[in-house]
Order: sequence, then structure tokens, then C-alpha cells
Amino acid sequence: MAGGGAVASAASSRADLYTGGLNMFVILVAILAGSGGLLFGYDIGVTGGVVSMPSFTQKFFPDVYERSQNPAPESSPYCVYDDQLLQLFTSSLFLAGMFMSVFAAALTRKLGRKGCMFFASMCFLLGTGLNAGAHNLAMLVVGR
Repeated sequence: MAGGGAVASAASSRADLYTGGLNMFVILVAILAGSGGLLFGYDIGVTGGVVSMPSFTQKFFPDVYERSQNPAPESSPYCVYDDQLLQLFTSSLFLAGMFMSVFAAALTRKLGRKGCMFFASMCFLLGTGLNAGAHNLAMLVVGR
């Protein structure tokens, strides 16, 4: 391991210079990071529960509904939900988050913290309204 000793000594000298400790900021960042994972799991759980409801799949995913009612004898039960539109619905929230993360810094710089939170709240309310009144798959995906 050539050169490993020099890297290890440089890293330990930088660690010795760190005088911070466990403060409220570090605790808050850890809680917020954990909450992100919690919300991710909650959304997957809710989406999975809704997708397994026959009335929902019959209205928005009729192909999936037909396969769930009349499964092929040689196929796996998991193959029933193998549908690209269903996958688009499930991942649309995360795709929107990924897309908006590109613009988040510029938007916060322009609108400020309070303005950006107000904008995000209005987007959330609009999306909730679209999902609550959805008549087709496009409304569901755009609302998420």
C-alpha cells in the first residue's frame, strides 16, 4: 500500500484541528436526514397499498387489474404489477424531486427562504388537489 501512511497522517492531522462537537445543528441535520428516509419509506408503503386496491387499479391501470383478476398459471404474483405506467406513477414523486433539486438553489436565492417555502407549499396543495380529483393517469403523475 504505497503512500497510504502519508494519507492517513494527513487525515488524522485534519481531524485533530476539528474543535466542534455534538451541538444542536448536528443533531437537527441528523434528524432531518432521518426524516427524509422515513418519508421515502412512508410514500412507498402508501403507494404500494393504494396500487394493490382493486378499485384503484381498475380505474387507472386496467391492464394490471385484468392480470390481477386472471393471473397466468405459470407466472409469479409479482409479474402482475409489471407495468411501465404503474412504475411511472410510483416513481413520479422521486423524479419530480430529482428534477427540482437542480433548480432549488437558484430558486431559494431568488425568492429567499420564506418565498421558496411558500412556493413549495403551493405546489404541494396544487398536487394534492390534482391527486384528489384525478380522473386519469396524467393527473395522478402531474399531481405527484
